[in-house]
Amino acid sequence: MKKLLLLLFLSTFLFSCVITRGKDGEPGKPGKNGSDTASSTIFDQELATKLGADQYGMKPYVIVMLTTGSAKVEDKTKMGELMKGHLANIRKLSDEGKIVVAGPFLEKNKEDYRGMFIFNTQSKEEAEQWVKTDPAVQAGVFSYEILPWYGSAALPMYLKHHKGIAKENP
Repeated sequence: MKKLLLLLFLSTFLFSCVITRGKDGEPGKPGKNGSDTASSTIFDQELATKLGADQYGMKPYVIVMLTTGSAKVEDKTKMGELMKGHLANIRKLSDEGKIVVAGPFLEKNKEDYRGMFIFNTQSKEEAEQWVKTDPAVQAGVFSYEILPWYGSAALPMYLKHHKGIAKENP
């Protein structure tokens, strides 16, 4: 009988821990990391139009995968200049709203991808014109592959927040 009462008590205790998920134990109110589906974000037509979103909040982009090019630059000074020009070109394209994501891959991969750009265009031809402005691409240090991609139309919005969290720019 004691075991049955203990089991009943533990079950009730554990069940109450699972059910109580509100702030400070208040049922129905989400805590810090909870969500309240009743107060979900309301659709913003003006923002959707400004960002070029379709009915799903998505839009086409072009991804450019940078690969190792055919040129081998042995001079470290020259390679340093090319990389400075590469980074300056990324900043320029970002400031112009043409590029929304750019960055290197952190480890080697079988495809030999070195970095990636996501361009704010659906035109592969336009993206190719923009990638060809990169001094490292012009010098043959990088080659590239171009792929159409479909993603969140809100993607460009993260850039304004990035500037607020970066202490330095390369």
